Amino acid sequence: QVQLVESGGGLVQPGGSLRLSCEASGFTLHTTTIGWFRQVPGKEREGLSCISTTDSKTWYTEPAKERFTISRDNAKNSVTVELQMINLKPEDTGVYYCAAGGITTPQAMCVLKAVDTWGQGTPVTVYS
Repeated sequence: QVQLVESGGGLVQPGGSLRLSCEASGFTLHTTTIGWFRQVPGKEREGLSCISTTDSKTWYTEPAKERFTISRDNAKNSVTVELQMINLKPEDTGVYYCAAGGITTPQAMCVLKAVDTWGQGTPVTVYS
């Protein structure tokens, strides 16, 4: 069973940066994509950026384009996926979730929320 451990959330002022990290372990051959989602107050959970575990494909949704960058580091028995966020805004405040997908693409995972496993989430607060 895939296990996801997130870290890196916290408090930041507008214009600041944060780097979220997700360590994923317990992969199967069917786990092909890891992604970052968020849920801001009063809204549905939305995809931000997703990345393939087997090649270089990535996908960014509109909220994540230009300010967020996803990267992946494969180890022997785990994968670490990071989301670098810059120029943060108060509307970026929310809970950020790492997720693992089955046999899917980064685009499908991010846009259609094709997720098999969710992490517990890490809060991000952007305040003045």
